[in-house]
Parts: sequence; structure tokens; C-alpha cells
Amino acid sequence: MEPIEIGLWVTGGLLAMVVLGMRVAFAAGLAGLAGLIWIFWAKFGYDPARFGKALTIAVKTAGQVPHSKVSSQALSLIPTFILIGYLAYYAGLTRALFVAAKRWIAWLPGGLAVSTVFATAGFAAVSGASVATSAVFARIAIPEMLAIGYDKRFAAGVVAAGGTLASLIPPSAILVIYAIIVEQDVGKLLLAGFIPGAFSAVIYGLLIVGIAVVFKSVGPPVKGFTWGQRFAALPGALPIVLVVVIIICFVYNPFGGDAWGTPTEGGAIGAFIVFLYALKEGMKWAELKSALLETAKLTVMIFTIIWGVLIYVRFLGFADLPGAFSDWITTLEMSPMVILICILLAYAVLGMFMDAIGMLLLTLPVVYPAVMALNGGESVAAADSAFGMSGTMCAIWFGILVVKMAEFCLITPPIGLNCFVVAGVREDLSVQDVFRGVTPFFIADAVTIALLVAFPGIVLYLPSLAG
Repeated sequence: MEPIEIGLWVTGGLLAMVVLGMRVAFAAGLAGLAGLIWIFWAKFGYDPARFGKALTIAVKTAGQVPHSKVSSQALSLIPTFILIGYLAYYAGLTRALFVAAKRWIAWLPGGLAVSTVFATAGFAAVSGASVATSAVFARIAIPEMLAIGYDKRFAAGVVAAGGTLASLIPPSAILVIYAIIVEQDVGKLLLAGFIPGAFSAVIYGLLIVGIAVVFKSVGPPVKGFTWGQRFAALPGALPIVLVVVIIICFVYNPFGGDAWGTPTEGGAIGAFIVFLYALKEGMKWAELKSALLETAKLTVMIFTIIWGVLIYVRFLGFADLPGAFSDWITTLEMSPMVILICILLAYAVLGMFMDAIGMLLLTLPVVYPAVMALNGGESVAAADSAFGMSGTMCAIWFGILVVKMAEFCLITPPIGLNCFVVAGVREDLSVQDVFRGVTPFFIADAVTIALLVAFPGIVLYLPSLAG
């Protein structure tokens, strides 16, 4: 049996295990190890006497993955970004953001919901975890929306959808993972996420205002805040602004000259600043311990998925499945843009059955080379490319598109993780309530993705400034 055939059989087995409910990390690791054993044994002509040698080589090959990949400096960004989010919560920055957004925006139709979206976007700028963002604002924003007469399903949908912004707005753990998988510059990818993330928040806000105008009972406006109250709410949100500026300056110096350091250093300094602010606000030892433990749990979960999937990726390299898929894609008699749209639609379907990180880790080793081949290759110039951009810029653009698709998958049934989190925090809400409430935001996400595809400059403007 040819290596490509082995690759297809093993991939089919992996998908079957995931559908049957096995965790992606373990299913991918098991499939990858089994595939490596099969590949090496096939090279020995399936000689029973040499099965032990094939097993030894496969185990050694798989065993090199955890250390070689997790020792990457880029991965150290993930725990620092997650820690910033938890410390910000215990420092009271989440409530301060919500209060500031409410006093400035709540006068609009559906203004409290719009305030929630912009507050989640602000919190996303210091937190790399969508799930944590949804959990925090389910406690803070939903009670206030219900108190003034919001429909409970709509309120839950706003929080679940707003939480997805943490996947795109830096610091973003998923963007870091994408950068590592496709071996692209982490700093440029983080920089590329700012404008699309803010753009997504604005689209959500416009959708909410439109719904509130048409259905006046859905989200009544909140009025009565004075200008003095509005300006008094701003200082509480300043630490978040400071952290965002630090992270930007450690990725790309907007004041001219070289960046101040590496993204990892920026994340560490940002976490330290939020830690000091949390101490100033009276954070207790139990709260610090909880922040550290939750950070460790989420980091270990992400790293375990990375380990398992990268063992499978190592097997794919031996099976040459990515190369075969790229060759097949480039022979299709369709325009590259149509193929790209089909790939994005496939992500939308796949996201109904898999979590975002696992989905990207499993698919990118095969899909990314195919997209780059469609554009003309890794080193293609913009003038010679299919999508009108260089290979490096295409990698960044496609990264933002697939991460936006990952956001979309966080709210799609039946797996939409953010919806389960919101329902878990609020005992008065069922998962079905949250899924119904989040339905209008599918339209907003579809519009956002379409605009990002049609106008790549939205994604590429900031990375182009960084050179």
C-alpha cells in the first residue's frame, strides 16, 4: 500500500474517533503513532520479524515531537496571554470596562448589548481565551440586560458572540498556534488581528442596533448618564489601554524605529502590569492562586492538543498527504477564489463537530500548503499571485480568515463551546436558549468574513506597515 493510501486510511480512522467522542488530542496522537508504525512497517515489506523495529522507530519519531515543539519560544506567549485575562478579571478591569462602555454607549437602541460587545472586545485585548471572556461577561452583563427588560435569549447570544472576539483580537492564543503550525511571524499575525477584530465588533454592534430598532422590546436604551459620569468611568479602563500599547510596541513600534522587544517579552510585561494593578485593587492570595491554576489548566489543555496533533502532523509528512492534496487542489478547473470560499465553507461545517483549536491543528498541515499553492507558492510576488498578494501576506490573510472561521465555530451548534459556557454560568438559561439567541450573529459573521475576503487590505494594512 502506498504512503498516501495509508495517510487516507489513518485520517479516516482519526475522523471516526473524533465523531465517536474521543478527545482530539488523544485521537490525533493515537492516529499519528499508528500511522507512523504502519508507514515504517510498510517500508520493511510487512515482515513480521521487523515489526518491532518499525515500532521502535515510530515511537522515537513521535516522542521527539513534544519537546521539539513546546520548547519553541513562541508558545510561551500562550500562558502569559491567558494569565493577563484572569488577572484582569480579579483586578476588576472587566467590570470597569463594562461600566465605561455602558455609560458611553447604552443610550443607543440595544445600547447595553452594544456596550457588552465593545466591553468584550476591550477585554479580548488583554485576554487570549474566548471561553474565559464569555464566562466573565455572562456573570457581569446578562444580569444588567435582564434587569431592564432584555430578552434572556438575546442577552445570552450577545455574550456568547462577543466572547468569540478574543480569538481574533490580540493577544490571541489561536493566532499564536496558527503562526507556529505554518511557521510564520507571530508578531505580524498578532498585528493583523487588531483591525479585523475591531471590525467584527462594529459589525456586531450595527446588527444589535438594527435588531433593536426593528424590535423595540428586544433591547431598550439606557439613558440618564451625565458627561461627568462618563469621563469618571474612563480611568478604570486605562490599565487595559496601557497593556495594549505595550503589546503593540513589542510587536511593532508605531513611534518609529525597532520594536521594543519580542511579543513574548511584551506579554510577560503586560501580565506583570496587570498583576501590580490587581494587587493595588486588593487581590487576595486565594484569587491569585485561582488565576494561576486556571491559567495552568487552560495552558496544559492547549499544549496537550498541540502535542497530540503534531504527532499526527509528523505522520502526514511521511505519508506526503499535504503535497498530494496541494497538487489535487491546483488541478481543479475552478478559480482560486472559488476554491478558497469552498475551503472556508468546509471549515464552517467541520466546526459544528470539533473545537476551534483542534480543528485548525488538524486541518492546517494539509489545507495551508494547498492555499499557498493556489496563490502561487510561498515566495510568489504580489504581481504574479492569484490573490493579488505576496506569499507572506497570503499566509497572514489566510490566517485571519481561518481564525475568524474558528470564532464562528465557537457559537455554531451542536459543539459551540461559548454557548455551553454561558448556559453553564447561568442556571436560568438552557443551551438551546443560548443557541437561539446567538443565531442573528451568524449573519454578522458571514458578512464580516465576506468583507475580509473581498477587501484583504482590512487585514493586511497593519502588517504592511511592519515591513
